Amino acid sequence: MTPRALLSLLANGTKAMDVVRTALDLGLLDALEAEAADVATLSAKFEVVPGRLYKLLDCLESLGLVRGEAIGDDFTLTRYLAVPGLRDAAVAVAGPGSLELDRDRYPWRSLHGNLPEVLRGTVSMPESAFAWPPSAAQLEGFESSMAAGLAPFVTTFADHAPTLWGAPGLRLLDVGGGNGTLAAELLGHAPSLVVDVYNLPEAEPLVARTRAERPHGDRLGFVGGDFLGEPLPGGYDAMSFVRVLHDWPIPTARMLLRKAYQALPVGGRVLICEEFRTPERLAAQFFWSYFLMGVDACVSRLYAISHYERLLQGSGFADITVLPGPVELIVATKSTSEETRVSR
Repeated sequence: MTPRALLSLLANGTKAMDVVRTALDLGLLDALEAEAADVATLSAKFEVVPGRLYKLLDCLESLGLVRGEAIGDDFTLTRYLAVPGLRDAAVAVAGPGSLELDRDRYPWRSLHGNLPEVLRGTVSMPESAFAWPPSAAQLEGFESSMAAGLAPFVTTFADHAPTLWGAPGLRLLDVGGGNGTLAAELLGHAPSLVVDVYNLPEAEPLVARTRAERPHGDRLGFVGGDFLGEPLPGGYDAMSFVRVLHDWPIPTARMLLRKAYQALPVGGRVLICEEFRTPERLAAQFFWSYFLMGVDACVSRLYAISHYERLLQGSGFADITVLPGPVELIVATKSTSEETRVSR
């Protein structure tokens, strides 16, 4: 798509999403993913006016979401087929559980129309609207929003549960683990695993609520602390950083991995799972890149897997493995003691 075409579509973004939602709600996307169909067949199936449906399908084709093939002079014989994965993508973006809809409740309008001033540093996001780290008053809403996007992470961890948690009695510290939703999901796939969520003390009631609402609550704990100013607690076989490190400057991420190395025993593992940088994930990150222009304390930059491999190696970890999934999972092992590493 040329820059001119892309910008034309962006200028009509609200109308484009109206087209996508309509096609999704009608069932048109289901029909077009199942097989190619012409305008006449589709208009009869959905009881709509053929000429009007043709224009809606033209809108979808201009977005690159369907492919049309004209047959002769009669436009009603034009056949359309959805690109693979269109319906699932439409549900993810425009459906009732949409992350985009969840993000829209954030006060991004504080910046809208003021980006020159934002870039010069004269306009910022008010801390009363969004602080980083979130204030006690903002914490519940923020952690709830983060939990809403956990499905692909849960799938990746579930797919590799036998490899990760095959040994009995393992203890995991989920660093920055939100309201405990991910930890609760992990417990369902690992019968003997024990997970403690490490988060700001203000998050303890949120984890307690998750513990009460989910099964396996007897294996879900909480440790309050501030990982910026305190060591990470010991006594764990593994530590996970799920959608945590990319929110902080690289020196802070390096410090956190060093703290994990110091707290883990020899043979202990660190797990990093987040939206590693790809064009598609960068597009999905657009909201946060825009919104956080007004919040200097939060970096929120997606990095490639190789970036974390370098940080892990520099922190002393070895046997770095990347496990596949909807989001990749990096696993690394502490192979020597801290004293041995320093002496080398």
